[in-house]
Amino acid sequence: MSDRIILFDTTLRDGEQCPGASMNLREKMEVARQLARIGMDVIEAGFPCISDGDFESVHRIATEIRGPIIAGLARCVASDIDAAARAIAPAGDRGRIHVFLATSAIHREFKLKKAREEIIRLAVEGVKHAKSYVQDVEFSPEDGSRTEPEFLAQVTEAVIAAGATTVNIPDTVGYAVPDQFGELIRYLIENVPNVEEAIISVHCHDDLGMAVANSLAALKAGARQVEGTINGIGERAGNAALEEIIMALRTRPEAFGNLTTAANPREIVRSSRLVSRMSSLLVPRNKAIVGENAFAHSAGIHQDGIIKNRSTYEIMDPREVGWGDTELPLTKHSGRAAMILRLTHLGFTLSPEEQDALFTRFKQIGDRKKFVYDDDLAALMEDGPLGASALYTLEYFHVTSGTTTVPTATVRLGRVPSAGGPIGNGTEPEILQDSAAGNGAVDAAMKAIDRILGKRGELVEYHVTGVTAGEDALGEVVLKVDFGDGRIVSGKGASTDVVEASARAYLNAVGRVHRPAAPQGNAAP
Repeated sequence: MSDRIILFDTTLRDGEQCPGASMNLREKMEVARQLARIGMDVIEAGFPCISDGDFESVHRIATEIRGPIIAGLARCVASDIDAAARAIAPAGDRGRIHVFLATSAIHREFKLKKAREEIIRLAVEGVKHAKSYVQDVEFSPEDGSRTEPEFLAQVTEAVIAAGATTVNIPDTVGYAVPDQFGELIRYLIENVPNVEEAIISVHCHDDLGMAVANSLAALKAGARQVEGTINGIGERAGNAALEEIIMALRTRPEAFGNLTTAANPREIVRSSRLVSRMSSLLVPRNKAIVGENAFAHSAGIHQDGIIKNRSTYEIMDPREVGWGDTELPLTKHSGRAAMILRLTHLGFTLSPEEQDALFTRFKQIGDRKKFVYDDDLAALMEDGPLGASALYTLEYFHVTSGTTTVPTATVRLGRVPSAGGPIGNGTEPEILQDSAAGNGAVDAAMKAIDRILGKRGELVEYHVTGVTAGEDALGEVVLKVDFGDGRIVSGKGASTDVVEASARAYLNAVGRVHRPAAPQGNAAP
């Protein structure tokens, strides 16, 4: 049995299923490039059959990303498998089709209404159909942790015989506990006659806060692929956080049989920040490994120990996972080449038109700030080239607010020509303007935008954070809006002025709401 663990990242599929975390194509491509840099062995790029957008993103990732295996998810349905095969085709021999079918008694009775024999037949047919397209086929028995162990063993044996090269055991609803889950994996390894012909994988959810612990218990029991996401994002309470698994194996090798991964730990913090920005999901300050407080020490006793020897209160070197001093910041006097060099270092790639648009914003911010840091640049990228299609540009705003006056805002928008895309096509935008009163300057600005657009959005969540330190810090607003169609849409905007950042974030959400919604289907495993 190999001691090399295969890292299967599903940030772009299961991670994106978290409400409000959907990413556009450009954002997904940036995340996929970073996943390749950190050293993920497999990138599950999406669920190709659920929408044209998902199909396109999987196809683009399979076309452009080199190195990792590119996987597409499919139900054990011929049309799903056909769509996945077409989407991953550009990856060639690095393409994988991941098929799944529920196996637990509760799913068999209430969702599928099928007997055990029918489940095995459908699973085998699905694997064989996928095998007609690619050699690398993964099968997941959905709700595997709540499936009867002897039936799970029968299914595993049958799909391996049908050609599955990986069998993934999902803890779909986060019901397992480490001892029980590890024992389940051990049972399969000991009771499936052909188990050595496939890799046993695990996919754990965090409903009881044990996704990482369950994953590690499974690896210790013999699983050799682990599935999860960056920052642990995903359905409900999320997935196993891959950065935590990577560092647990590196920090405590003796506890896990000296298992290793191909991950470059120095890319962990960069990956975390990128995924956080692209998904609009903030990382808690106390999050292990990547939270801002992960290596912060405030207690006097701890500080004294750290000064004398870091190992007294730190079990990892923060530099090992990518923490460290911020790079030399840019200023308003910095040129285009310096800005592009910093963006390249951060992992971003821009077209010449996007460079022009971002450089204009960079100069605007530079006039307001003494320094423009890496995090400022990343925020501007999300506010600009990486953001949703800019249907409207913020041309001007003016607010009046105070304790003795009704807060009012006047907003002027430019409607970008339909062919212009995120950067515009050089033609003058149509100018639209209106005013509104509100409960504060930010609310008034958003109501003015609502009047211009002729639609009303209900603010569900609103967060503002200082991207960098100092009184001239760039503020980033992350919000979620319900425009009344049942979707919660996220938006992001950045500026040194919180009202401007809020207006930009709201317009960013407007751009996203015009993207076609993905139909709701099975979200397993």
